[in-house]
Amino acid sequence: MTDLMSRLEDVPAARVARRQARRLSDATLEVTGPARTLPDFLIVGAQRCGTTSMFKTLVQHPDVARPFLRKGIHYFDKSYDRGERWYRGHFPLRATVRLRGGVGTRALTGESSPYYMFHPLARQRIAGDLPGVRLIVLLRDPVVRAYSAHSHERARGFEDLDFEAALAAEPARLAGERERIMAEPGYDSLHWQHHAYVTRGQYVEQVKALEQLVGRERLCVVDSGDFFADPEPVFEQVRGFLGLDPCPDITFEQHNARQRSPLSDELRARLEEHYAPYDAELEEWWGHTPSWRRGS
Repeated sequence: MTDLMSRLEDVPAARVARRQARRLSDATLEVTGPARTLPDFLIVGAQRCGTTSMFKTLVQHPDVARPFLRKGIHYFDKSYDRGERWYRGHFPLRATVRLRGGVGTRALTGESSPYYMFHPLARQRIAGDLPGVRLIVLLRDPVVRAYSAHSHERARGFEDLDFEAALAAEPARLAGERERIMAEPGYDSLHWQHHAYVTRGQYVEQVKALEQLVGRERLCVVDSGDFFADPEPVFEQVRGFLGLDPCPDITFEQHNARQRSPLSDELRARLEEHYAPYDAELEEWWGHTPSWRRGS
């Protein structure tokens, strides 16, 4: 843990410069916030399940206006204390979405913060503050997701253990973190956000919690395996869910993929056994056989 913290403290100059630029831009966001719209949709997770690819596909649509500065604002999980005025400042001006939407319609806008689905307080905040927002959830083979997340966190400097060691450390790392987040809303948990490799893949717990708060009709659950294999019909599902007109000029690309060594058969089997009851419950809730369970 000491090595990890020392690496996190050694922030490159470029990252410091980006943070300074963000602080300057934040002042502008708060000033212009009242003139801006709130999001119509949120891509809320899951992490490493194609959320960036889905967002970059959606913003190609002429009736989708992208947020200002960044696709993931992390308001409902990590920046809620900044207030709605700051959050609004990230989105287009209300006049802009009216102009872009064509006759009798308005453009949509949204963001993608894949920590929202997993953060213990974000779901409640979204339900309370955005009563009409539509939520998009992408789900991927949880074993592959966990391994991908570990590679991602290693590359970003948030992890110094190998995959098996990180899995072994996860229960102790997460112990008490959810309860502390709930008790201290401003607490930013390193472990809950960056080290929940197995726990984040227990999807059924998270989608049921979302359903309870916002209703099934405001959820669009996407199978990432299907999206990557044959994106067009999956995107049509999302387009229809958002009420967007057909658009023939959409291109599909996969973003943020990382190369890594193969997962051992023994470890994969152990993780599949862990996830089996969660995936079975998810399949029953979803009414859809996940791509990673077909043929098994």
